[in-house]
Amino acid sequence: MSDSVLYELDGGLAVITINRPDAMNALDVATKVALRDTVTEAAENSAVRAVLLTGAGDRAFCVGQDLKEHVGLLKRQEETGEGALRTVAEHYNPLLRALAGMRKPTVAAVGGVAAGAGASLAFACDFRIVADTAGFNTSFAGVALTADSGASWTLPRLVGHARATELLMLPRTVKAEEALRLGLATQVVPSAELADTAREFARRLAQGPTVAYGAIKESLAYGASHSLDELLDKEDELQTLAGVSEDHRIAVNAFLAKEKPVFLGR
Repeated sequence: MSDSVLYELDGGLAVITINRPDAMNALDVATKVALRDTVTEAAENSAVRAVLLTGAGDRAFCVGQDLKEHVGLLKRQEETGEGALRTVAEHYNPLLRALAGMRKPTVAAVGGVAAGAGASLAFACDFRIVADTAGFNTSFAGVALTADSGASWTLPRLVGHARATELLMLPRTVKAEEALRLGLATQVVPSAELADTAREFARRLAQGPTVAYGAIKESLAYGASHSLDELLDKEDELQTLAGVSEDHRIAVNAFLAKEKPVFLGR
């Protein structure tokens, strides 16, 4: 495990921290590999019931690609023909598939700027707890690139097609309060309260009905690209899955006993 990505499993909550504060948590190759592998491990680990993704320090959540390293990779591409942008297929795509596709809730704690692939990582999470000093900037077009890391899929679903087009083609920093109005932020909190608020928010999800959460995520993703008739069949399939879960039986019994359910995540 690289020191540039920290991993903590606290009960059922996996806390993943991009740990390059001096570089504003920019993603060099080593960090992308470590982040990809860490998120994949959390997605596959049955002991993990929710994931909290954050960046070290208060200057940035993550500013995306490490452009200093990227310049060197572009030069090598010119000299050897090795593709500098293979990073999309090798790092970003599997990372985003694991992050957006995991059957458990994900929360981004966004302190400082989230730009480029860093913004995409936040957009791919189910919830974004944002410091009042933070902001989002897609930034791709600013360096003559198109969106990657899933932004062209996640961003329209958060803010609509027209606003996503604007934010991608005319990148600017969307500050916290505007992000809340647009739907980019779930909650905006004072910067000093970000870490505790985000952890408590994620911990609550980690104590919830994990099977049901996974089914909800799958249902929403499926419904975005299928007909109502197809979705109804999918809901039937997923409700059957949730209905035989141990947590469903716990919830029903707790309701009848007028008690608060204690979910087990299975």
